[in-house]
Amino acid sequence: MIENTFEFKHWFTENFEQFISNLNGESWESVNSLRREAMVNFSNLRLPTVKDEEWKYTNITPILKETFKPVHAKSTIPKDEIEKFLFDDKENILLVFLNGYYVEELSRLKGVLKGVQIGSLAAAIKGNSPLIAKHLGKYADYKEHIFTALSSAYSRDGAIIFVPAGKIVESPIHILHISDAREEKILNLPRNLYVLGENSQASIIEHFVSTEESTYLTNTVTEIFLDRNAVLNHVKIQEESKKAFHIAHVGVDQERSSNFVSHTFLFGAELSRNDYITRFNDEGGECTLNGLYLIDGKRLCDVHSTIDHAMPHCNSHEHFKGILDDESRGVFNGKVLVRKDAQKTNAFQENNNIILSKSALVNTKPQLEIFADDVKCSHGATIGQLDYDALFYLKTRGIGHEKAKAILIHAFASDVVRSVTIENSKSHIENILIQKFDKNLN
Repeated sequence: MIENTFEFKHWFTENFEQFISNLNGESWESVNSLRREAMVNFSNLRLPTVKDEEWKYTNITPILKETFKPVHAKSTIPKDEIEKFLFDDKENILLVFLNGYYVEELSRLKGVLKGVQIGSLAAAIKGNSPLIAKHLGKYADYKEHIFTALSSAYSRDGAIIFVPAGKIVESPIHILHISDAREEKILNLPRNLYVLGENSQASIIEHFVSTEESTYLTNTVTEIFLDRNAVLNHVKIQEESKKAFHIAHVGVDQERSSNFVSHTFLFGAELSRNDYITRFNDEGGECTLNGLYLIDGKRLCDVHSTIDHAMPHCNSHEHFKGILDDESRGVFNGKVLVRKDAQKTNAFQENNNIILSKSALVNTKPQLEIFADDVKCSHGATIGQLDYDALFYLKTRGIGHEKAKAILIHAFASDVVRSVTIENSKSHIENILIQKFDKNLN
């Protein structure tokens, strides 16, 4: 472990200056200052081990055994190769990224309102966009999280979305992140920045896929800023290669009366770690974090979240479900922090899991840290098998065992899917569940 840790960190520290020198027009001074500060943090921070409380059940040794290298050049793939990843042919706004780089010829921007900015982060950096200086690196913690520090140090491209005050983007924005690791084991570093002005609204879908079942590492960071009364409907679908590794950090800052709704669906990767950190900066905010992880084999899925009620009169709702089979491992650690002055807080948190085999395992830890007295907070977690009374009832109605089992599993998962309001993404998620479970329903 020590040797692997040294080699992993050494490669990135030794090659950092070469990376900076190759940036050309993308080396804007304020961004390079962020990159250099992040590299210092990356050099000083320890890679986590199972001795660290926040990584107690997630061993990253499989990642450290591999050699992943950032991609330094743009590429493309035939258009017909991405059609299987699209929701329908009516998508007006589609951003395609291949190995972390924006692919303009595969993307589609139809009917974008005047003043709304949707496109490439690299182009925004090269064009000295004021959004970069004001927001990039402000909401994702690269001082304490080593993988976020690595992403910040080597950040180059990703999606940037800016919706100015009063604008409503009606069409969902589909951001398709494709990893193509057929030639070598790559490090994919998508960096996303979403900024919504006062009284604005948008729906964003982050969609992670791969061209084949190959080994690579996705280390993605998404920063979100919601101004007063802004509303963001966010969906993440992770259906990458089952041999891949996926590490994600989402940092959200919410101003007065803003509303952040996020639904996360985790289907792929050998090992995935997903961190969500949201913070209320003023009163009246709403935050919803819902999700479903579906894993089998010897795969591991880790979900960590922190909802920071730093101000009074805010509401949060978090509900994650897990379905685990074979020898898979699930981790859920959700923390709701209610600070001293955050009176009239209303927070709900729940984690439910179904175990389909004797060897699958879930470690769940919902947490409440409350330093105010006038609050309504609750949390809970369940781990169990299928309801055998319900299974028996279905079988007494002439339904076979496998078919009855599929009905119950699908019903358990659908509870989360139904809450998704972006219809084309909901249909895509339903199709994934049908392929997985409903083959026994025919």
